Amino acid sequence: MSPFDFDLVVVGGGSGGVRAARVAAQHGARVAIVESANYGGTCVHRGCVPKKLLVQASRFPRSAASARGYGWAAEVADLDWRRLIAHKDTEIDRLEDVYERNLQGVGVQTFHAHARLVDAHTVQLDGGDRRLTAARVLIATGGRPATLDIPGKEFAITSDEAFHLDALPRRVLVVGGGYIAVEFAGIFRGLGSEVDQVVRGPRLLGDFDEDIATVLARHMTQQGIRLHLGQELARIDKGASGLVVTTSTGSRLDVDAVLLAVGRRANTDNLGLQAVGVAMDDRGAIVVDALGQTNIPSIHAIGDVTDRLNLTPVAIREGQAYADRLFGGLDVPVLDHETVPTAVFTSPEIGVVGLTEQAARARHPDLRVLTTTFRAMTLAFGGSPDQVFVKVLVDRPTDRVLGVHLLGEGVAEMIQFIAVALIAGATWQHFRATVALHPTIAEEIVTLKD
Repeated sequence: MSPFDFDLVVVGGGSGGVRAARVAAQHGARVAIVESANYGGTCVHRGCVPKKLLVQASRFPRSAASARGYGWAAEVADLDWRRLIAHKDTEIDRLEDVYERNLQGVGVQTFHAHARLVDAHTVQLDGGDRRLTAARVLIATGGRPATLDIPGKEFAITSDEAFHLDALPRRVLVVGGGYIAVEFAGIFRGLGSEVDQVVRGPRLLGDFDEDIATVLARHMTQQGIRLHLGQELARIDKGASGLVVTTSTGSRLDVDAVLLAVGRRANTDNLGLQAVGVAMDDRGAIVVDALGQTNIPSIHAIGDVTDRLNLTPVAIREGQAYADRLFGGLDVPVLDHETVPTAVFTSPEIGVVGLTEQAARARHPDLRVLTTTFRAMTLAFGGSPDQVFVKVLVDRPTDRVLGVHLLGEGVAEMIQFIAVALIAGATWQHFRATVALHPTIAEEIVTLKD
């Protein structure tokens, strides 16, 4: 007879925690999961899902403009922001219900409470005297948007609040140059807002390939987004008709909303981790090994709370692997973060997998770099100025493809299957031996030449 109430208690009901709990229960484990806010976590409520819906909404005016080139007298009426947000909320409520019902359907006990670790095997639920004991505890509490400590910071919003605005701001300042920042800049601009974007560094998307960032900046500028590179936000003041923003160079901007997209922080506050002795880094993220093991044998952590590769599919894969290893007895390979495909839902969108050129050159001095830029037939016919950019990195001695970087319509769908090829160790000869599918954007990838 086990001395514990459960074999596993998961703290955090986001995508990674839910996957781990569900799979562990399917392997026969006694599982409980505790969530203080909403099942589905950031992805469903404040991230991937609502963002993709708003991205899609923001693209309709451009689609209507292109439709005229195809003979359609298409016009887009004024945006009903409240209707869009209400419809989005209805869909998210449906998904949250699905998440919790799926857990309960395989026997997972769900709790709505804030959880704190009492010791290496015990979780206290706030708001009562309930304690849950478990042989293993998995921390999957995700992350939250970072903010800036500047005068007037209380007037700013983050991506969390952007999904719940009462009205679409007429003038928006986006602060930051990462993928969340560029996505929201594109969303607001596509929906009709005037958009400025302040970026501390010399370019957008500092962790991405530089050529991709350059091409994206050109497209954003063409769309009317005003980029202010090499500047920081100094202060925000309340003005007579909105907000007055001052940057580090002394520039002043009059806006109606300031969106801070300056990174994310691990959700480790008030979890009792320090009292139990769980090691954390100087940013508050839980320190784990490649399998998610903390310095406490019975405690693991997955997803954004570990601040390794903060993407929902990574958290899901880590949750699946954790449950399969420890409760299914399966030999699951360690996740290779360098071959994780990533999409940035700008307009046009970005899809990348593998090494950037800078990282590739550091490890593979004899590097082939193949690139092309062109206007896709369907977009050009509709009068769109958008271009497609393709970049492939190949290690010359082995012919192995090290990285693929794409910008253009539909490339997020392409990069998923290109990632399969990279994980399989595909060479450039494999790509070149593949018959091109015509007429498509994707055919340009396999017909690239030096």
